[in-house]
Amino acid sequence: MKATTSGTAAKEWSSFLALCIAKRLDFDNFASYVSILSSRHPVTPAVVADVFLKPHPANHESLDPRVPRYVQILTDQKLINTPSILKALYKYSTSHSHQANAVENAQQQQTENTVPWWKSSYGAEETIFYRLTKAVAMGTGIKSASDAIEVCKVMARWMTLFTTASAAFAQDVIGQLHSMQSKEDMEASRAAFVMLLLGIFENQVVLKALSRPFAKEARKAMSESLSNFVPSIMQSPGASQVASRLEFFRTDTLAAFEPVDKKKEAAKAEIDDLLDSTMGLDNFVIPELPVTNARAGLYIYLNALLVGRPLIDDAAFYSYLHNRYNGEIQTTAIDLILASFDVLANAFFRNEGQKSANLLRCYLINKLPLLLSTLATSMFPPLTPQYCITEALSQVDTNAFPTLSSMFDESNSNNTFTDSVRQDFCFACCLHGLIPEPAIEGLLGDMTYQTLPAGGRYVKETLVGQCMTDPERIQSLIGELDNMDGNVGAVCQAITEVIGRLCNNKETMSLKLLCSQLAKKPLSLDVMLLFEKPVSILHPLCELLDNWHYDEDQGEYQPVYEEFGSILLLVLAFVHRYSLTVADLGIRSSHSFIARLLQSGHLAKSLEDLSEQEQGHIGGWVHGLFDSESGGLSDELMSSCPPQDFYLLVSTLFYQTVLAFSTDRLSEEGLNSGVEYLVDTFLLPSLVMAITYLSNHLRIDNQKEQKAVIKILQLILLTKQGSNEAQTMLSGVLNIVAKPLEHALRTYQRQDPKSQDIEPLLKAIKDNIRVSRRTGGAEHNELEQWTGQQSGGLVASVRHTLQGFVQWSLHPSINIMPTSYSHRQILAAIKLLGPKRLLRLILEEVRQQTDAGSGSVAYDVATALICAPDVTNVTPPPPPTLLSDPNQHPSPVQSRVTLRTALRWEVEDFKKIQKSDPAMAETVVRLYRRVEAQLLMPQPAEMLQNDLGLGLDQGAAASLGEALAAAQGDGLVTDDTNVNLDLGDGTADIKFDMGSGNSTGGLDLGTDDDIFGVGNGADLLEGWDGMDLS
Repeated sequence: MKATTSGTAAKEWSSFLALCIAKRLDFDNFASYVSILSSRHPVTPAVVADVFLKPHPANHESLDPRVPRYVQILTDQKLINTPSILKALYKYSTSHSHQANAVENAQQQQTENTVPWWKSSYGAEETIFYRLTKAVAMGTGIKSASDAIEVCKVMARWMTLFTTASAAFAQDVIGQLHSMQSKEDMEASRAAFVMLLLGIFENQVVLKALSRPFAKEARKAMSESLSNFVPSIMQSPGASQVASRLEFFRTDTLAAFEPVDKKKEAAKAEIDDLLDSTMGLDNFVIPELPVTNARAGLYIYLNALLVGRPLIDDAAFYSYLHNRYNGEIQTTAIDLILASFDVLANAFFRNEGQKSANLLRCYLINKLPLLLSTLATSMFPPLTPQYCITEALSQVDTNAFPTLSSMFDESNSNNTFTDSVRQDFCFACCLHGLIPEPAIEGLLGDMTYQTLPAGGRYVKETLVGQCMTDPERIQSLIGELDNMDGNVGAVCQAITEVIGRLCNNKETMSLKLLCSQLAKKPLSLDVMLLFEKPVSILHPLCELLDNWHYDEDQGEYQPVYEEFGSILLLVLAFVHRYSLTVADLGIRSSHSFIARLLQSGHLAKSLEDLSEQEQGHIGGWVHGLFDSESGGLSDELMSSCPPQDFYLLVSTLFYQTVLAFSTDRLSEEGLNSGVEYLVDTFLLPSLVMAITYLSNHLRIDNQKEQKAVIKILQLILLTKQGSNEAQTMLSGVLNIVAKPLEHALRTYQRQDPKSQDIEPLLKAIKDNIRVSRRTGGAEHNELEQWTGQQSGGLVASVRHTLQGFVQWSLHPSINIMPTSYSHRQILAAIKLLGPKRLLRLILEEVRQQTDAGSGSVAYDVATALICAPDVTNVTPPPPPTLLSDPNQHPSPVQSRVTLRTALRWEVEDFKKIQKSDPAMAETVVRLYRRVEAQLLMPQPAEMLQNDLGLGLDQGAAASLGEALAAAQGDGLVTDDTNVNLDLGDGTADIKFDMGSGNSTGGLDLGTDDDIFGVGNGADLLEGWDGMDLS
């Protein structure tokens, strides 16, 4: 009876629906009538949903458009619910017709007079799925645990249905069985279904129900259907993120609801360990992004090479360019020229001043044409150097680099920073045969009155021969270091070779003149290091000073002191300007005089700590300098105390002087008499140790001794004693010590603000401070700007810089002016944040830029930052002597953690990262692969002969190979003495000379934990290098 009643009720509902559709009953009346019908003929939600959503003999094409709205009203009146709707939709879905053997099944249904599936139900399904999604999100779609379980079971069946339908469409490639419209409708319906699926998975009622023990079957059904469904949607646009969310629900959320099976967990752990051990980094597959050589990339790298002492090692630099551009010479040359102009323009816009202008101009005019000359050996018609130069100059901003005629425009603010750079560059390129002279005016787009150097292109061997026969030629050659004509490279290499020959020949008088002239020109030292490495210049001088001894028939000793001091002054000028270590000089013996001087020369000893001989020396110097009755400094004193012993005792001598003057045992007259000796040229270089010691001593809390220190400084700096030559040498000394002295004076000034003694001293060294250091350390005002609250702190400043690089590279034609940048910011961030935290910041920014669609550019910017060398963490070279003695093995020098090392550590944990953050794991691995690809050192013969066309013979290539192989490590390092761009005479204009001791500068990657870019114990500055406290 009940079944008959139920069947009768179902017929009443079917008749009611047919009448509603026939009459096109409006929705308000439908709501009223259906309420009456349900009270007279109550049925279950499943029956109502089946009546409204099944095909009818009169209509089995598609659901009537009014039915979805009727369904919504039925839901609002609680006559149907979400499980019943989903089951009825599933039962009659068109997707069943796409399953295997579906056609035969449909024909069988028709012969049995049963109603088949809808011919096209996808439109109605899409509408109803979206409405159900909204209901689930509002909390009305699923109200109980039983509803949640029923919904999960039917959703699992839906996923299987869509998976099968997708496979059927995929097999019907030419559309014989299914139309393209049908496929598109199915995909639209599936997209709406996925939105509902995600809403269900995030519903708290569902999650709570699935976590209960009785939901085991539902969990199993969901997991199995998801494992097949997720791959089927991967081909849809934008499906990767959705697929990741669904997969995370299956592998993490559902898996967490399962009860722990210890045996199963142990077996799973063993399998995971096995997979982890067999699947290495090389087998980790990630989607590839297009490789872009952004304009900012090489710009960043060049800034890093030139931010401190120049680090341009030709072989390493060519290798980097080759890897970055995959041997594409045209793009390499054009981008290199553009980046070089960008670096100089950036310094101009940042008001870096003359201290940067000289180096950057010299690089662009004197170094860049040589690099292009080497690249030109691999150019073949129709590609020519002239074409590359023309293309690059057409993109150079003429606002930063004006033409000759615009320089005479009254509205143009002329500056010595960038004026005539384009013209000078073109003539330098012409000098090296890259462009013909008649083409220059066409390149510049303007007339020019400049000409090539009168002497033509210099050849190193010719210059060396001139210097060895005419010492005066050395002096004029040093003056030519200031030229901007393309010949400075040969001049630098000639001077370096002359230094080596004079050291070997013990021609100390000529060395004295050469070194004293170079020491007073700190900007020329920058130029020297564009073409030579410190070890090539300084190691012969250090060897000479270490082994210095008097001749048996020595007559006068004061000239010996003068020669020794002048040579030492040049060594100290290099060491302190660039924070060089003992290892940077090629010294490995701790007994070396230079090593002992740099490590402890600024420290004073008490008399009790001195040997008997040292006590005798101190006594003799005290009496000779300050005792007017002793007859002054005698040959006997200097003959008994070699220069090395004197310089090691200078700090102790001044310690005793401060104590004597502060306790009135030394009169002011006696002090003045001693200072007169010390500012004479034969002792003046000792003031480097003396003033460094006095700067340290000024910090002690003893007013009398502080007053004594200030008095000594006043006599040295303010009285202008000595000859013009002595004053010039004193200026060279002050260039070395100006930074630590300024810091000490300002510290004392803060302790005693009323003191009138400090400002005159600061004024006396003002000009020296500006040229005192080039270490890559941040200036005080820069640190304040980067770390200040207004900028959001250092993290925000670095992030802003990275974003600026990306935007500039995306729109270089719009933003002609390069992104304002100093690599000192990254070096400071490495020190203050640490390499790991800075790397994490870079990775996060890369991921965000990738999500925004700028991934290729962001990866190139990040790669350049990590590949860029760190001038504060340069791996020292092997000393030249070790290269010829295989039995000597220097102890390895420990370098600090670099960004590259931090990235390597990060990628070692990529499996762990992948489990918690798959997108970050992809970012880490992709960035690591790009960094390693750009820093890969190819075989020397292949890199230089085949790719760059340098024509190395087998011996030269083998020599370079040994050097590069020995240098493979954390940074991009090449041998310091076997690789150099030799500007000598030969068959080729530019060639690599593997047999000489010259080199062109080093390229290392590293970081430093010192904020201000100072060195280790060999540096006497103790943290003052990069600070500008004015």
